[in-house]
Amino acid sequence: MSQEVRNLEPKELWNKFADLNAVPRPSKKEERVIAFMMDFGKKLGFETIKDEVGNVIIKKPASAGMENRKTIVMQSHLDMVHQKNNDTNFDFDTQGIEMYVDGDWVRANGTTLGADNGLGVATIMAVLESKTIKHPAIEALFTIDEETGMTGAMGLQGGMLEGEILLNLDTEEDDEIDIGCAGGVDVTAVAEYDEENAPEDSVGYKITVKGLNGGHSGMDIHKGLGNANKIMNRLLYSGYEDFGLQIATINGGSLRNAIPRESVAEVIIAEMYDEAFEFDMQEIITDIKTELKTTEPNLEITIEKLDKVPSKVLPSMAQFYLVRALYTAHNGVYRMSADFADLVETSNNIAKVTVGNGTVTIQCLTRSSVETSKMDLANSLRSAFELMGCEVTFSGSYPGWTPNSNSEILDVLSSIYEKQNGKKAAVVACHAGLECGILGTNYPDMDMISFGPTIKGAHSPDERASISSAQKYWKFVLEVLENIPVKK
Repeated sequence: MSQEVRNLEPKELWNKFADLNAVPRPSKKEERVIAFMMDFGKKLGFETIKDEVGNVIIKKPASAGMENRKTIVMQSHLDMVHQKNNDTNFDFDTQGIEMYVDGDWVRANGTTLGADNGLGVATIMAVLESKTIKHPAIEALFTIDEETGMTGAMGLQGGMLEGEILLNLDTEEDDEIDIGCAGGVDVTAVAEYDEENAPEDSVGYKITVKGLNGGHSGMDIHKGLGNANKIMNRLLYSGYEDFGLQIATINGGSLRNAIPRESVAEVIIAEMYDEAFEFDMQEIITDIKTELKTTEPNLEITIEKLDKVPSKVLPSMAQFYLVRALYTAHNGVYRMSADFADLVETSNNIAKVTVGNGTVTIQCLTRSSVETSKMDLANSLRSAFELMGCEVTFSGSYPGWTPNSNSEILDVLSSIYEKQNGKKAAVVACHAGLECGILGTNYPDMDMISFGPTIKGAHSPDERASISSAQKYWKFVLEVLENIPVKK
């Protein structure tokens, strides 16, 4: 299937994307793609460096006649979000992505596509390999682990780069030029409990929430999409209040930066409430599906009897506090920006909830373009979870990227975009976590900008990249490279 992708125009871009997608590269497991990129740079004969955390830097001299232009850093991240549908048989650790063309879109077969940020990586590879593209001196920076911790950007030392301008190729709307982004912090709540034996005369059920859209917990958080963990908790709360439902296990969500699409819980109730429980749950399910019919038309919630009743359950008081803490914990948009129209300032994603074997774990990703607001919401979550007896930790905190409306490279990109497209690009800040803010801590004088081709459904198996947008974007990249300002 990848062959039809290789036949797309511009071939140099899509061929490099296909090469990259043949290499397994889930976050935290980038060893093979690091080796792939090191080999790529060395085969081209360029200085190729791997730093102490695993970032790869490839340096290419300026093309003839461009030696007097400012050195640029072209930057993208090597890792990809590894999400798949439950009915898809795929191993991200060993398999390359299976791609296909669907009209104007490139998609993957039941998994994330890796266009985020693989198309940026492929762009840089194509520029490095080309003998005809006009460009200044380039430092290609391929960071690792952007999706689950930003540890590559955080670990990049000052002095590794000499470039004066950074082009981050990780934006997902081709009519936008990004000049700022949100920071984030991981909030993790953990509590241990002593399992209790399930009472006799109990009936076991499996409750499944699936079919949600999911998506990027930054870029899609304002869309009113369903969160599988919040939906599941609503069901469990009602079952507990009305029928004394007891939780055996919960497994909801996967990655912090993905809005959870699925959750599965095993529960028990007293046999005497059997019929009433099923009837009552169906009424609640109908209510939830009605509420979400516009944003989540494919939502499925099923309740099935288990052949074997779970033998261990959460103690009653632990469960009492758990369902209330999850009801209390904020999910979604917390505050809109007062400075930028339609920009989410602060949000939280209740990303993953697991219960079983004596441990409750709740994982969130809290984002904000205002550091104090980020920590305000994080402390709100901490308070909810500590009241239920959890130990709460903050980790992986990274700063936002403060917009610079006087950017020289912004003027260049804005002018080129208007000339090529007959209209102005939208100059925006985004609620996603780009690496620019982190890189700026060690390179405070670097002029930074972010742009990219149109990608939809990032962080979900519905991820798709627009073919026509990639063509528009590639033309834009080439003219940007040719018009980098002269050294002062």
